Amino acid sequence: MHASTHVDEILEVVVWKTTELLDAKGAIFRILNLKTEQLELYAAHGLGKKYLEKGPVSSYRIITELCRQNEVITIDDIMGDPRVQYPQEAWEEGVRMILDIPLSLGNHVVGILRVYFSEHREISKDKKDFMVAVAQQCSCAIDKARLIEEQQSLYDKLVLHTAKMSAIGRMAAGIAHEINNLLAGILLYSSNMIKKVPEDGPLKEGLDIIVHETIRCRGIIQELLDFSREREPKKTLANINDIIGKALNILENEFRIDHITVETDLSEEMVSSFLDENQMEQVFVNLLINAVEAMDEGGHIRIKTRLGSEEKCIKIEFEDTGCGLPKEALDRIFEPFFTTKAKGTGLGLAVSYGIVQNHMGDIRAYSEPGKGASFIVEIPMIQQPSSEETKGFENGAP
Repeated sequence: MHASTHVDEILEVVVWKTTELLDAKGAIFRILNLKTEQLELYAAHGLGKKYLEKGPVSSYRIITELCRQNEVITIDDIMGDPRVQYPQEAWEEGVRMILDIPLSLGNHVVGILRVYFSEHREISKDKKDFMVAVAQQCSCAIDKARLIEEQQSLYDKLVLHTAKMSAIGRMAAGIAHEINNLLAGILLYSSNMIKKVPEDGPLKEGLDIIVHETIRCRGIIQELLDFSREREPKKTLANINDIIGKALNILENEFRIDHITVETDLSEEMVSSFLDENQMEQVFVNLLINAVEAMDEGGHIRIKTRLGSEEKCIKIEFEDTGCGLPKEALDRIFEPFFTTKAKGTGLGLAVSYGIVQNHMGDIRAYSEPGKGASFIVEIPMIQQPSSEETKGFENGAP
C-alpha cells in the first residue's frame, strides 16, 4: 500500500486482497465526503454493476456506530438492519452477511471497508483485528497518497503557469523590440527638427516634450527587455565596495538636486568575489533610485556592507528615511509590474530580484509606513570560479 502514490491504486489493491483473504463474495471502499456527509464509492471488487450503481449512502448511522464501537461490526440481518440502505438489491446480489471495518485517521472515522459474504460465517477475532490493522495502514497510505497527488497537482499548475508566463515574456520581448525601433525613429527625427527650429519658436516646446517622453518610453521598454531576458551572470573577480562606489557616482547629481545625504559604512575587510559587476551595479542603482523617489524633500540614505557568518556571504544593506511601505505592498514589492509609484513600471525591483537570485543570493525588504525602508542583499562569497566559469575564462570569456 505504501509503495503506491495514487489513492485509486491503493483502494483497488485493498478490496481485491481483502476479498481473497476472507474468501468473501466481494468488498467495497466508501470514503466520507465531508461536504455531503455521504459515503461515496471509491473502489469495489466482486460485486455486480447493478448494485454498485446505487450510488452513495447516508453516513450518519454507519459512522456513528463505527465511532461508538471502534471495532469491526457484523451485520447478519441484511433485510432488517437499518445500516443496509439497499437491502433488496444486496439480497438479490446474493449477500447474506456484511462486515464493516472502520477507516480512521487519528480519532476520526473517514470511511469504511465493507466486506460482503454469500453465507453466514464466523469470523475469528484474529482476522477481525488483522483487518482493523490493514484499514489503519490503508488510512495512512491514502493520506500520504492524497498529499502527493495534491502536491503533484500544484506542481503541474505551476509548470503550466510558468510556461504561459514564458510565452508571454517572449511575446512581450518581441513587441518591445519593435516598439524600440519605432521610438528610435521618432527620437532621431524630433532631435533633428529641434536643431532647425528657433529657440523661442512655438515648435520648440512641443518638440522638447516629444523628445523627453520618447526617452522615458525607451527607458520603460529597456526595463521590460531586461526583465524578459534573464541573462546569465558573467562573473569576474570584483569588490562589492567598488561597485557601490560606481553606483553612487552615477546618481551623484540626483542626490544633490533632491537634497539627499548619503552615508556609507563599507567593511574594510571586504574581499573580492566572483560576480557579474554590471548586473550588481544595476541592482544597487535600482535600490538607490527607489530610495530617492521615496523621499519628497530631502532625506538620508545609509549603505552598509559586511561579511556574513564564517565569511560565506556578503551582506549589503540600504536604509532610507522615505515614506515607507504598508505590509500589503511589502508582500508584493518584488512582483513584476507591481508598483506604488504613479509613474513607475514595477520592473526595477523585479529585475533586481532576478539578478540576485541568479547569483544564488537573496534580497529582502523591511518597511513601515512613515518610517522608511530597508533592503538587505545577500550573495554568496565565491573566491574560486566554478569549473564552467573556469572553462569560460580559458576560452577568452570575460
